[in-house]
Amino acid sequence: MSAQTAHWIRDHADALAEAIVARHYDLESEVWTPYGEPGRRKSVRDARYHLEYLAEALDAGDPSLFTAYLAWVKALFAGLRFSDTVLPTTLEYTRLVLAERLPDKAATPVLEMIQMGQESLAAAPVSIPGYLDGDTPLDHLAQRYLAALLAGDRIRASRMILEAVEQGTPVREIYLHVFQPCQHELGRLWQTNQISVAQEHYCTAATQLIMSQLYPLIFAAAKKGPRLVATCVGGELHEIGARMVADFFEMDGWDTYFLGANTPTESVLRDVHERRADVLAISCTMTFHLERVREVIATLRASGLPVRVLVGGYPFNIAPGLWEKIGADGYAPNAQAAIPVAERLIA
Repeated sequence: MSAQTAHWIRDHADALAEAIVARHYDLESEVWTPYGEPGRRKSVRDARYHLEYLAEALDAGDPSLFTAYLAWVKALFAGLRFSDTVLPTTLEYTRLVLAERLPDKAATPVLEMIQMGQESLAAAPVSIPGYLDGDTPLDHLAQRYLAALLAGDRIRASRMILEAVEQGTPVREIYLHVFQPCQHELGRLWQTNQISVAQEHYCTAATQLIMSQLYPLIFAAAKKGPRLVATCVGGELHEIGARMVADFFEMDGWDTYFLGANTPTESVLRDVHERRADVLAISCTMTFHLERVREVIATLRASGLPVRVLVGGYPFNIAPGLWEKIGADGYAPNAQAAIPVAERLIA
């Protein structure tokens, strides 16, 4: 029943979001009128996001997917200096609209999950600790690297990395202790309204360029046979995590094929077949793309292709066992951990 209700919410998300915002505006017009029509459109967009995350949590049967999202939004709204009543009030109107439009039997799990979300909000922090806290030997390099990127100086940032590698720092350590925490920190800075979307995109693009400068070293590893295809599902634009996974496998001697962001299901299957992949690694950063991960896996199983499926990304990190529910063969929390998992899958 929860899965059917989740599909119903997705199918009616636009109308539901409009209804939620209409009720919000009608009952608190003095709060929202000053924002005008642009503010209203953004409110509808946000209400739709809330519904998409709620639907995925229902589909997976795991409230943590919804409560973790709400905690993220709480910190985001605090950075935007929204009133701390905005999110709880929107949740309440979401509950009321769904209670009115769903049959009692279908509404029960939805309303229970929303109530869990409402209760979790009070304890969720509005501040998020930084990711460059001085716990690893490369944190100082990571801090200087990120400062150069935020200053718009990708040449200086590149020079830092290349010099560190020339002086003996393994590429794996650069990935794990510079690139990865810096990407997390960029996400935190954007979430807390300390940098713009444009700055985050610039820094991420610069890091991808600098990663490519390390490819002569990465692709120098002797090949040992297994093949990996790494991809992001259709709609998923956060590709740097999947690219890091492919690079780690390449350094370990695998033949890798990185398909990049927003790859249609039919293209994934074609490449898995043509490359004779032993493992397909699927990255999912946005929880509302889980449905497409399920689609890829289900289509792959129906095709009969003899490939093992390894998944990773934010939703799998916060919901233990989610990878099994969507039909994958294994899960890894990061690029380094993915290699031994993949080796076990093909043993």
